Amino acid sequence: MDAAACELRKGEARVPLEPQVLALLRLLIDNRHRLVSKDEIVETVWNGRIVSEAAISSRVKSLRQALGDDGSTQSIVRTVPKLGFRFVAEVEAAGPEPTPAASPAPPQEAAEPSSRPSIAVLPFEVLGDPQEAAGLAEALPHDLIAELSRLRWLFVIARGSSFRFRGPDADLAAVRTALNAAYCLTGSVEVSARVMQLTVELADTRDGGVVWSERFRAAPDAVHEIRERIVRQVIGALELQIPLIEARRARLASPENLDAWAAYHLGLSHMYRFTAEGTARAAELFGQAVALEPGFARAHAGLSFTHFQTAFLSFTDAPAWAAAQAQRSAETSLEHDPLDPFCNLVMGRVFWLRRDLEASLPWLERAIGLNPNYAQAKYSKAWSETLMGFGLEGRTGVDEALRLSPLDPLAYGMLGVRALSHLVLDEPEQAAQWGERAARAPGAHALIHMIAAVGHSLAGDPARACRWAASARARKPGLSADDFLSAFPFHDAAARRRVVEAFRSLA
Repeated sequence: MDAAACELRKGEARVPLEPQVLALLRLLIDNRHRLVSKDEIVETVWNGRIVSEAAISSRVKSLRQALGDDGSTQSIVRTVPKLGFRFVAEVEAAGPEPTPAASPAPPQEAAEPSSRPSIAVLPFEVLGDPQEAAGLAEALPHDLIAELSRLRWLFVIARGSSFRFRGPDADLAAVRTALNAAYCLTGSVEVSARVMQLTVELADTRDGGVVWSERFRAAPDAVHEIRERIVRQVIGALELQIPLIEARRARLASPENLDAWAAYHLGLSHMYRFTAEGTARAAELFGQAVALEPGFARAHAGLSFTHFQTAFLSFTDAPAWAAAQAQRSAETSLEHDPLDPFCNLVMGRVFWLRRDLEASLPWLERAIGLNPNYAQAKYSKAWSETLMGFGLEGRTGVDEALRLSPLDPLAYGMLGVRALSHLVLDEPEQAAQWGERAARAPGAHALIHMIAAVGHSLAGDPARACRWAASARARKPGLSADDFLSAFPFHDAAARRRVVEAFRSLA
């Protein structure tokens, strides 16, 4: 092992090694006097990024093969189950004995950034009395790192690496160079006798621009409440803002130069247009992503989402075929990543097409369990609960979804479920009010306009009901009560009767 030349040789022959395997070998040799934990390996070899156990095992296996070792013999690299690895072969130092570094290595030339979005959360700056604010300045970024790590589409730099960048005016170029992070989240904390103020800012390290920022104020004794609120709002903002930025960047690339992640994010921007043309274009881009990276779970989930929309919104003359494709793509996404919340979400929505609301709930609950701040999963669960007759539970769930993501692309659906919950509870005035809000939201389709029409009809406002019914039928000619109840299969017989009565008045 020639550390200076970064080479491994056997006799005179050079043994080819991937950079990560070479870095692993150097780490194990330099620390051969002790066990090297998996966390240390991730910190050194992957710069603290979140990686799977399989990735670590793969690099260890490659190293053993290069050294003539194997998992059974373990005469060179020994595995200590559940803890880490140790280099156990004899080593003769040809030069000065290497000393493990106690401080971070100097920044090297920036690596080529991953196409998958990555983020570093830095410790927050303390303003004012450090005794009052220091704990929160450390605790809040730590909470954010833990929660952001649940987002399977986002690389989150580990705390051990990102917390080395302390102090005001963090150099975004240095963060990008050292951590290979596309985004950086910073903040400040100031506590006085009567008020606690926090400012959070998300920046794009590629151009230094501020993507999103927010300011929070609360009483000093409300620290736990505000921590929870900030974590919830930051994650909601990142789930919305980062895909939009990635889609904008993807639009600047020519189609033949799109990588899998760029094609996926561009597909999302088309998917959320909720039109036949946008859905078809999204399906093409998700298909392109799958062709480039067959194991890309989220691209398969995106395909499931587009097939679901095609069936649910009758964009095809063969809805049964689209429903089958939605299920097939959802199953494929789960085969590749069963712990991705989006994959579990699309699997739950597949059961809506079968009118099997009970079967959708375990998948939607699993999506929420994997990411408790996943607004679209909370909304989808509220949709199922509302149509099953649990109006109050549905209302609570959709209100939480709207708090988490007030600008969500599916906000029209969230508002629509709020209206349906009032319809189930026989509250026609509130159903009309929320139905109209849903129909006026971006992306609202014919079925949402008809929710507004039904609400106004039941509330005794036939003129407004007829206007929304006309708007719905202009978008989907011949929309009938059967079509509406097929899309929204109410379990409650009284709610179904109210819908049928409203449609009679709208005929």
